[in-house]
Amino acid sequence: MSGDDLFENKAPSPKRAAPRKASKPANHAASDGEAGYTAADIEVLEGLEPVRRRPGMYIGGTDQRALHHLFAEVLDNAMDEAVAGHATFIEVRYTPDHLIVIDNGRGIPVEPHPRFPDKSALEVIMTTLHAGGKFDSKAYEASGGLHGVGVSVVNALSEDLTVEVARGKVLYRQRFARGVPQGPVETVGAAPNRRGCSVAFRPDPQIFKGLKFDAKRLFAQTRAKAYLFANVELRWRADPAMLTGDNPPPASADFHFPGGLADFLADELRGRPTIIDDIFACRVGEPGRQGSVEAAVGFVPVDEFTRSYCNTIPTPEGGTHEAGLRAALLKGLKTHGERINAKKISQITGDDVVASTAAVLSVFVREPEFVGQTKDKLSTSSATRQAENAVREAFEEWLARDPGRASRVLESVIDRSDERLRRRAEKDVARRSATRRTRLPGKLADCTQSKADGTEIFIVEGDSAGGSAKQARARATQAVLPLRGKILNVANAGRDKVVANQQLGDLALALGCGARKDFDVAKLRYERVIIMTDADVDGAHIASLLITFFYREMPGLIDSGHLFLAVPPLYKLTQGAKTLYARNDAHREALMAEFKKDKKVEIGRFKGLGEMMPAQLKETTMDPATRTLLRVTIRSEVEATRSSIDRLMGNKPEARFAFIQENAAFAQAEALDI
Repeated sequence: MSGDDLFENKAPSPKRAAPRKASKPANHAASDGEAGYTAADIEVLEGLEPVRRRPGMYIGGTDQRALHHLFAEVLDNAMDEAVAGHATFIEVRYTPDHLIVIDNGRGIPVEPHPRFPDKSALEVIMTTLHAGGKFDSKAYEASGGLHGVGVSVVNALSEDLTVEVARGKVLYRQRFARGVPQGPVETVGAAPNRRGCSVAFRPDPQIFKGLKFDAKRLFAQTRAKAYLFANVELRWRADPAMLTGDNPPPASADFHFPGGLADFLADELRGRPTIIDDIFACRVGEPGRQGSVEAAVGFVPVDEFTRSYCNTIPTPEGGTHEAGLRAALLKGLKTHGERINAKKISQITGDDVVASTAAVLSVFVREPEFVGQTKDKLSTSSATRQAENAVREAFEEWLARDPGRASRVLESVIDRSDERLRRRAEKDVARRSATRRTRLPGKLADCTQSKADGTEIFIVEGDSAGGSAKQARARATQAVLPLRGKILNVANAGRDKVVANQQLGDLALALGCGARKDFDVAKLRYERVIIMTDADVDGAHIASLLITFFYREMPGLIDSGHLFLAVPPLYKLTQGAKTLYARNDAHREALMAEFKKDKKVEIGRFKGLGEMMPAQLKETTMDPATRTLLRVTIRSEVEATRSSIDRLMGNKPEARFAFIQENAAFAQAEALDI
């Protein structure tokens, strides 16, 4: 396909359609409360406007992951053509102006649509949600785009997008800007040696503020597709200017893997420790056709993983097809164990098997059902039996062919089972006293280690931050307790309110060490108690409230050195492959000196912990190897400390006002550099 010269660099923003208005019924008399809310306040969002207003509903957010989801949607459409048998190659081009996906399939129809005769089918597909050729099985037997929103969402969230279609030896083109056609489909000219479709797009900076595609991530997404369907060749072409940073991908590469997932897993496990050298692999049915299943499983002592796909769509949160794989492996091992009269075979579970495997699974299902528009989890119930039936028989045969190999695999799974049962027994004994009278708080994600030495509990604000922290934590040693907003200020609340407060009760229950006269540091269930709040003013306020609580109710926690503050970043600074994190404005300015002066530094501001990717939160704030912690201490002048807390946090606003007046001369516009 043609390169950069085919595409315009700028396109105007579309005008939003005016909301429709309805007249008020003649006999309706509005009350005072109703007068400010009328039919004129009801907006009607048309076309692709809902996508631009709420992109998170369609692609899960506006972060780096969501940005790359746009590429996945376009690439998936090209893969559907290949899986249906109409395309033999897909080419991805990464240029300074656009990301381009090209295939040699049938091309999108360009003739007028029967229901919309004034529009081409191409325009309908690109500008209408739930429009496409995948709702029945006539055009595609097994595709990944059954929600019918993928490419139209990409169009809505792109600053500009150009589609070129070669059909019937004629080349057609249509341009869009933020989802709005910039004219009808135009006939470019004869194309006797071309067929298929090209989609070139540039994400809208109004939506994805400051974000850029990651070449290594695009390369990996392209390469992975070739493993999933052996009958297609994937081509990667990148402008050298886009390949910056450490260990960039090559500028050109072609992928074709007849071995499929077995090749994929062999590459993934190269250099890693394994229990056995062999990989179990099976393929049932013709790849790309409804009902086909392909799986590859390696057995590992550490760093287990499962990666699954449905109709070449990655499903990082698993789903029903993974449940089928898990059942097949468990039943196959139990059958082998019973055949050789293995001891402890009855105690192994699916969790023990999964904890011993590195697995890749691909299924093709007609009309799959996913959880959410981003298709992260498969919910098609029939996929469980489909995967189980396909894998179980092949796995049992693989085990029977080499009894020595099978026994080594089974022994490793039984070892995992023994370890799981031992940890459970230790945990029950060590924490029986803490849980004898009442259960631990429901929102507490506890660590698995039974002893307090080396363990931590992170106290975070809200379920959103709690969700990110739970994914980022080290499960063995790190626990997470989400709290709901700002807790009670114990410095100006009565004792009855403190005792009755559910959140403070949950916090005390999780720590297990009691409060006030009942405080016993020996009963503390964690070595470190870490307050982890947002890096902004609201986060500092919540941290102050928590410190006040611990100072009033559990001062021994501070005296014994168990209370800490996490230091999350407020800014992310990126220049090429170099990324630094700044905790506040002053730190940001100091870090700017570490970047090259002749290149632009992209600065992103984190809205809060819940907005951070789990990997970022782990690297910057939770990983002991890379984080910074501040220990909370009480200065030697205890009376002065008590006086300061009473003055700033107590129930006398005039004392706080006096403090502000006394210290106004020292206030700065920038945040304090702690």
